[in-house]
Amino acid sequence: MKRFSAIIMRDLRLAFRAGGGTWPSLVFFALIILDFALAIGPDIRLLSRIGAPLLWGSALFGVLVSIDRIFQADLEDGSLEILIATSEFLALTVLAKAIAHWLSVGLPLTLAAGALGLLVGLEGAAFGPLVVSLAIGTPALSLVAVLGAAVTASLKRAGVLASLLVAPFYTPVVIFGAQIANSGPGSGDTSLPALLILAAFTLFMLIIVPIAAAFALRFGQN
Repeated sequence: MKRFSAIIMRDLRLAFRAGGGTWPSLVFFALIILDFALAIGPDIRLLSRIGAPLLWGSALFGVLVSIDRIFQADLEDGSLEILIATSEFLALTVLAKAIAHWLSVGLPLTLAAGALGLLVGLEGAAFGPLVVSLAIGTPALSLVAVLGAAVTASLKRAGVLASLLVAPFYTPVVIFGAQIANSGPGSGDTSLPALLILAAFTLFMLIIVPIAAAFALRFGQN
């Protein structure tokens, strides 16, 4: 457990420092929202109608920006090879990396989405579903990001390639997340199935990704 928590704390320190993954993701996320708001103009009704899906899509791009930084520091200082060689349960190390990524990227994006919802004219009743959907869905985004980073860990500047490889796994998360976030008052009957599917997908990724990413890391070192 000490090693597990040490990996999380180390990644969090690296993510929140200048040049880490947190700030570029947040800035990119905010810029997308701001650009769309300026492009659509004063049509508040249109902006509020597409606000929730826009926030969800922007959160996805915010996660994509951070993919190539997940194992970057480990590659640069050579600690990735040590982690792979000395980890009896490498899947737990991968899980620690995923938790750190969510705490440094997914959680800040979830909190920022609530504030930026005001910019896109999101109705008050829509804030709850938006935050709930992001809180459930962003862990899946972080897990998929770690998988993509693990597959391309042996390659330099492979963030775009990693994003392309894992893009199919992002599709259901964004679809159901945006559906939940776009639900209004009285839509519980229609949003609940999407919420359950999103939660099930996140749990599935939680089980599969650490094992698959650990295998990819070991294979990449051979």
